[in-house]
Amino acid sequence: MVTDGSRTGVGEEDRPSFAPSPPGGLMDVLAVAAVVIDASGRIVLWSPQAEELMGFRASEVLGRPAVRTLVPPEYRDRAQKLFAEVMAESSGAWAGVFPVRHRDGGVRLLEFRNMRLTDDRGDPYALGLATDQGTVRQVEREVALSTRVVAQSPIGVAVFDTRLRTVSVNPALGDIAGLPPHARLDRSVRHILPFVDSDTAESVMRDVLRTGTPLRDQPVLGRPAGDPDHEHAWHLSYFRLESAGGDVLGLTVALRDITQQHEAATEAARARERLTTIADATARIGTTLDLEQTARELADAVVPRLADLAAVDILEDVLEHRGGPGEASGPPVFRALALAEADPTEAARAADPVGEAARYGTDRLVARCVATGAPVRVPRVRPTDLALIARDAESARLLDRAGLHSYLAVPLIARGTVLGALDLKRIGNPEPFDEDDVVLARELAGRAAISIDNARWYQRERATALTLQRSLLPQLPEPQPGLEIAYRYQPAGAASEVGGDWFDVIPLAGGRTALVVGDVMGSGVTAAATMGQVRTTIRALAHLHLEPDGILRSVDRSSTGLEQSIATCLYAVYDPATGECRLASAGHLPPVLARPGLPAQLLDLPTGAPLGVGTVPFHSTAVRLRPDDELVLYTDGLVEVRGQDIDERLALLRKLLTPGAGLQETCDRLLRALRHPDHHDDIALLIARITRR
Repeated sequence: MVTDGSRTGVGEEDRPSFAPSPPGGLMDVLAVAAVVIDASGRIVLWSPQAEELMGFRASEVLGRPAVRTLVPPEYRDRAQKLFAEVMAESSGAWAGVFPVRHRDGGVRLLEFRNMRLTDDRGDPYALGLATDQGTVRQVEREVALSTRVVAQSPIGVAVFDTRLRTVSVNPALGDIAGLPPHARLDRSVRHILPFVDSDTAESVMRDVLRTGTPLRDQPVLGRPAGDPDHEHAWHLSYFRLESAGGDVLGLTVALRDITQQHEAATEAARARERLTTIADATARIGTTLDLEQTARELADAVVPRLADLAAVDILEDVLEHRGGPGEASGPPVFRALALAEADPTEAARAADPVGEAARYGTDRLVARCVATGAPVRVPRVRPTDLALIARDAESARLLDRAGLHSYLAVPLIARGTVLGALDLKRIGNPEPFDEDDVVLARELAGRAAISIDNARWYQRERATALTLQRSLLPQLPEPQPGLEIAYRYQPAGAASEVGGDWFDVIPLAGGRTALVVGDVMGSGVTAAATMGQVRTTIRALAHLHLEPDGILRSVDRSSTGLEQSIATCLYAVYDPATGECRLASAGHLPPVLARPGLPAQLLDLPTGAPLGVGTVPFHSTAVRLRPDDELVLYTDGLVEVRGQDIDERLALLRKLLTPGAGLQETCDRLLRALRHPDHHDDIALLIARITRR
């Protein structure tokens, strides 16, 4: 026996304190009873736990035969044999479950550990330790379950003692730390969480131990030992461990992998940044209907945010309305309309002179971009690439000396026609163009192309205005899953007045379809250009999987160009897999639902405010559609007539709808009945019928 209370390898916290154990420990939970029986089979010791477990007071059992007192009659022979086995010197022990009488007359199953003892005179006794079988099994289950849950959990878990040394590390966290099982215990936090600042972590852990206040979901980035080539993201949590009596035992550290959510959030942030860029560019591009000014606005919008040098090249045939690429023989002729640079370099001298026309070789990358209608990206420019980027050898040398290292050309496409290309170069910006840059450049080029196309059409005669007006609308939609579509668009009477009514049918992922109808208040080219901006924005946003109210909210925030022209819009998404249609309105007239056998009804939607007003929320509404249902979307030109009550006109619209008739016939019937001869507003009408799959 060591008398000084120390032993080799034992720290201060391992020494026995000899303090009384707090209540609520395992022994208290099990309530282990002790009973001593002498050689004659009589009870000579009865613990308080025995009284609690079996109900008999000590005065009622001491000195009495144990078997007759405690064992039901049918089990007494078996009990006598077991008692004899325990008292026999050759065995001296027995463990198992045995039924015992309770003072209330019932029978309890108790878990026993029985053993033979002798006193200092050599007299034998039987010591029985007993506890409730159900309690034992429950404790066993809880211990087993908690052990397996921690061991099998994908969440990394480590238990630290009050010295901040590990006493348990589950496999998930061990793998993250790169520690084999034998090296996971008695470790500090810097071994378990090598990618966090250990001083900060230990300070946090001490605070949690001291205050008992948990710290949850702290974001952490790092590279785990099992995947060192990729950065992971985790939520790190700390919480104190206490006994049932309130004693501090240590603390637990939990590490939950949120890499996918982090990447999604990062991508969402980048998407929001792209939308902000698009919104800013939308406000800057197309402020006038001057072709050269619009090209300069596009070049200025992308420099320096996207490129160090930008050029806008338009096909000469497009400028002269002689068609697009591929319709003329020989190499295409381009006209450079704009050039912008972040800082003066020799690269600007290598660009094609603004305002001059030049024939580009078919192997030149910008010509290839226009010919294919697809972006051309060279992430890292090699010397052999310079000849395909520059107009001649001297220009290639200038680009080389300037330090051109990455190149991107995206087509300017408006209404299916390639107008030219946006030519982008990086010199001072060290990052190469990536796929996200391609997406952003295409968005900006698409918006600019609309404005450029508007400008070139505006320069034509009065008869061209009507062509432009119709070209702003979608072509005949391709058949959509679960839908039959019909539409009509009728402009206002004056051919030169380009209106702002529009509709759209947008195929979405998963077989869903977006149905859009809107109206930019007013008329003329400004209204059409605004409509084109809103429609293009909606088409771009539609593929981001936003709710209808989110689409309208994003358009409202980005539509700074709508300050002088208010736009209403109704946006709906139909999912044929569920039959659900989700709709949101920005100050637009409600759609009509025509259902076979029932009167047509106006859908009760939160109206919202028109786009461009701002600060007013939008709300989505879900409607379940059935086969043969017809959803009718329209602009105010169909139902609003000066001097007539709008409610009466809407009632007439509902009355004219006859589900089951041909959709084309329905469109014609509505226009014949509702369009006023003296009406001077555009009409957009879109009808979607739910088909049986």
